[in-house]
Amino acid sequence: MAGLACQEVGASLAVLLFPQVGPLGMVMLRLVFSAVILLLLARPRLRGHSRPQWTAVALFGLVLVMMNALFYLALERLPLGVTVTIEVLGPLVLSIVASRRASAWLWALLALAGVVALGGGGWDRLDPLGVLFALGAAASWAFYILASARVGRAFPKLDGLALAMAVGAVLSLPFGIADAGTALLRIDLVALGAAVAVLSSTIPYTFELIALRRLPAAVFAILMSLAPATAALAGFVFLGQHMTVLEVLGIGLVIAASMGAVRSSARAAQEAAEPLA
Repeated sequence: MAGLACQEVGASLAVLLFPQVGPLGMVMLRLVFSAVILLLLARPRLRGHSRPQWTAVALFGLVLVMMNALFYLALERLPLGVTVTIEVLGPLVLSIVASRRASAWLWALLALAGVVALGGGGWDRLDPLGVLFALGAAASWAFYILASARVGRAFPKLDGLALAMAVGAVLSLPFGIADAGTALLRIDLVALGAAVAVLSSTIPYTFELIALRRLPAAVFAILMSLAPATAALAGFVFLGQHMTVLEVLGIGLVIAASMGAVRSSARAAQEAAEPLA
């Protein structure tokens, strides 16, 4: 929960910096500082890796850029709570597909009802391009989960993540420099970008690793599904983003669908692991 709180506070701070550095400039600052911190912590070995391993790292780095860029581009046009709720649909769909249970599609319908309610009875009130960016971020998050698992199997500890973050930082440089421009010469803005990286990446990743050592994966996933509520609260407190009753209901439905899908997926995995009598 502390990791979620830090992540959404970091997102709120990023939104406040958009007028100065732009969303893509913010992506660059976040990835560059996250890469530097992770490389210092992990000190990954560069030699002795196969071509498939480097390919996995490169694809993971590309996914990191796409996920962060689409998320921040959506944040520029949509409230934080709405953006995170739509983004959660990516891993939610992945959980539903992975469960391979017919009942899981009931959670899909519940999530769909939540998305409809999120429009507050009129999707024209939400920026269409922002919604498309958020949906792209949702798809990227699903690919992030798959790419992260692949790199995690191929590299020890945080080595793969550190290398992928470095790849993502390099890929983001031309877009970030073009978007931020001369704002990058201001030490205060660069320092705030570093703060966003620590709040949005370093602290949450560390807390998640600690939590996963003490909690069952299914419990951890259910707690992570509370991200939309945390985001809506952060948007209200730090950005003054008020939400309608229907939007709050929509967030609640998506959270319930996420919890149900995670439990269904975990149950399916447990049944598959049990030996036949």
